[in-house]
Amino acid sequence: MLQEIVISGFGGQGVLSMGKILAYSGIMENKEVSWFPAYGPEQRGGTANVTVIISDKPISSPVVNKYDIAIVLNQPSLEKFENRVKPGGALIYDGYGIHKKVERPDINVFRINAMDESMKMNNTKVFNMIVLGGLLKISPMVEVENVMEGLKKSLPERHHKLLPMNEKAILRGMEIIQLEQKAELIAV
Repeated sequence: MLQEIVISGFGGQGVLSMGKILAYSGIMENKEVSWFPAYGPEQRGGTANVTVIISDKPISSPVVNKYDIAIVLNQPSLEKFENRVKPGGALIYDGYGIHKKVERPDINVFRINAMDESMKMNNTKVFNMIVLGGLLKISPMVEVENVMEGLKKSLPERHHKLLPMNEKAILRGMEIIQLEQKAELIAV
């Protein structure tokens, strides 16, 4: 098992913490993990992305050119990473931040209305956990129990009272993610 994932969006959307929680979860399952963040000097409001690799075997490099899964949470991220998804791979996007459709027919495209759902839950801070739940639905690379442990490790203790709400958001994300386009595999 090898999953090479990029999560990209505006600073403040929880992109880096989503990657960190995913990485902690992999560690708890004794998997090999790489967490490689990249962001501009203006963290909140600027673009940020993180590459997460989860594998059963040693990881040779944290630098990835093509991804199995790209999660894009804004238009600049779609433009940057759409062409870096492997043929047959998956692209997950939030309907709130994307205005131009995905053009590649050779990838699976999933839509998750995480921003809308977080507003229904009266807490936009769970946006990233809804997205993470969607990812785990289409690619269950780690167990939800370990995600909760990873979340517990990454949240300061004073915020542990928010764990049940975050778990609810993850489970809701698993329910609402939708396949929008099935990959057409093109013969070479």
